[in-house]
Amino acid sequence: MADKTVGKVKRIVGPLIQFESLRSTQMMELVYVGEQRLVGEVVRIDENAADVQVYEDTTSIKPGDPVYGIGMPLSVELGPGLLGTIYDGIQRPLEEIKNECGAFIKRGIHLNALKRTKKWSFKPVARKGDEVGSGSILGEIQETSLVAHKIMVPPNISGTIAEIVPEGEYTVDAIAAKIKSADGSVKELEFFHRWPVRIGRPFNNKKELSLPLITGQRVIDTLFPIPKGGTVAVPGGFGTGKTMVQQAIAKWCDADIIIFIGCGERGNEITDVLKEFPKIIDPRKNKPLMERTIIIANTSNMPVAAREASIYTGITFAEYYRDMGYNVAIMADSTSRWAEALRELSGRLEEMPADEGFPAYLPTRLANFYERAGFVENANGTSGSVTIIGSISPPGGDFSEPVTQHTKRFVRAFWALDRQLANARHYPSISWINSYSEYIDEITIWWETNIDPEWTKLRTEIMDLLQQENKLQQVVKLVGPDVLPDSQRIILETCTIFKNVFLQQNAFDKIDMFSVAAKQVKMLHIILSFHTNALKAIKKGATLVKIKKLPIIHEIAKMKFNISNEELDKLDKLQLALENSFEELDRKYV
Repeated sequence: MADKTVGKVKRIVGPLIQFESLRSTQMMELVYVGEQRLVGEVVRIDENAADVQVYEDTTSIKPGDPVYGIGMPLSVELGPGLLGTIYDGIQRPLEEIKNECGAFIKRGIHLNALKRTKKWSFKPVARKGDEVGSGSILGEIQETSLVAHKIMVPPNISGTIAEIVPEGEYTVDAIAAKIKSADGSVKELEFFHRWPVRIGRPFNNKKELSLPLITGQRVIDTLFPIPKGGTVAVPGGFGTGKTMVQQAIAKWCDADIIIFIGCGERGNEITDVLKEFPKIIDPRKNKPLMERTIIIANTSNMPVAAREASIYTGITFAEYYRDMGYNVAIMADSTSRWAEALRELSGRLEEMPADEGFPAYLPTRLANFYERAGFVENANGTSGSVTIIGSISPPGGDFSEPVTQHTKRFVRAFWALDRQLANARHYPSISWINSYSEYIDEITIWWETNIDPEWTKLRTEIMDLLQQENKLQQVVKLVGPDVLPDSQRIILETCTIFKNVFLQQNAFDKIDMFSVAAKQVKMLHIILSFHTNALKAIKKGATLVKIKKLPIIHEIAKMKFNISNEELDKLDKLQLALENSFEELDRKYV
């Protein structure tokens, strides 16, 4: 706890406190304000005065109140016990706070982020006398049934193991090992350590992105895929389903660790997340999803400064598990609310505003966040990744506003949510016209090697058809579909089938809620095979009306509900039945 007085409060502007500095104060230093010791962070220093953004309600703080400093930046505790926990933006455990003071967070409450009383079973893998450095693994703790937590040497520490505890049960604040450095000093390492949230954890080097993040959502995996270590923006107006998309990805994607950051969203949305996630069963391991999930909950009525810190807290958790060799997926919902917190704090600091009142350094802060993603080689020889999926809530669904435009500069995938699709109950409401992914070239090898050699060809064909259909729809709106020849109307029919059967997914259907990669490709094969055969039949004299009356069309329309991920041979039979149906049709026009 802070024990040195560094100044006295001089001025109060909402969450911003200015104090007269009695000693040298550092930028980003963690301080406690007033006798209640409200948590804050130094954000500006001017001669003998300093400004602090306080992460709690500053009501009752008055000029002359003391300010205490601890000489270190805002940091989080990293160790066993993170998974399955719900924190606020500055890593205060919300469930522990509820048990301590009820439904409302009491100001000035300070609880340990990691429980000090719980004992963990530790198995050492390093030995006395071993040379260790940043990230070296000392041993393992089975944090949950799904995740083995590796106890690592913190960054910037190296030397020889002078002592290491034997196998047994220990609390997180117990001494795990003693490291003797080259200068002869001995450093005691606990089972947890602290790390500043605004500083990225070190790694050896970034690797090429080549492994796709399989989400089970067909519109994403097939049309706009992202790799492990990639970045994507998910912009959409109110009610377009941003949270639904992120929850579906969190449940079904093949990441090892999920971190959900509820940053400034409405209380009822965060409540839904807090109620739903503990009930979700991991479909691959048949265990609760919370066993590999951390939730950071900062609702819109919580202090604005804590909202600004929350995404840094989440990305630091992600980097910590990345260092263990895990693939981590972050859901940041939403970066618009985070940017609004920046704008409010910037205004109180009386800084010169830029576009729409946002501070001029908004692009820099966005870049600092998204650049902490990546697939990396860690110092301990393992490889891990951090994938960032950041939602954006542009006012009125206007994608030209600053947060969306600046974010597009730093991400390589863009899943634009469409209000018309959402109103038509087409979910996920990702627009196939306005969305894109620049990762296609990197992950093509994986798809063609592991799933289907024709994956790129199939994807290109369907994307071309969607573009043609978009142009034809403009004609249809003016003069109706009847003026189009059947060779063009079949494009409309194929795309209608593709949108309803392939792109639209029912999150509440046990079969359709998730599609493995192989099922996606086989479904795409069938739909494109229908288009190819229908074109041939039309050239031989068949009419579109006759084609639409084929019984096989009904089976294609129901295949996403009737054929599970374990019954892929049925899709092969459906493909064969489709070919036979058109052969019979062709014989009538020979």
